[in-house]
Amino acid sequence: MTKKTIHTDKAPAAIGTYSQAVQAGDTLYLSGQIPLVPETMELVQDFEAQVHRVFKNLNAVCEAADATLQDIVKLNIFMLDLANFATVNEIMAQYFEQPYPARAAIGVKELPKGADIEMDAVVYLGK
Repeated sequence: MTKKTIHTDKAPAAIGTYSQAVQAGDTLYLSGQIPLVPETMELVQDFEAQVHRVFKNLNAVCEAADATLQDIVKLNIFMLDLANFATVNEIMAQYFEQPYPARAAIGVKELPKGADIEMDAVVYLGK
């Protein structure tokens, strides 16, 4: 099995020693995305805007691998405040249709750059 890194300028550049995504066979592993605007690397402030920005960033990385958000089979959501869970569900429904991916929502103490939310995902590329 070969390993291939995925990169796009339509998602924020890595801010550490990692790739935006790595493809191994028919599986694509997306690194965590926080709500940074790719062109400026500035954090979006409003929570709802942060959630939308993260989904846009994840989608950009998926597209760079000829996939879509709908190809995500596992989504991990990390939030500073789990009271925002309902808001995330409402916004997620705008980006996904059934069957929804498997998912975890995890409360954390802190995220990079002061973000309120981060998501990573596993994508199945086999059609």
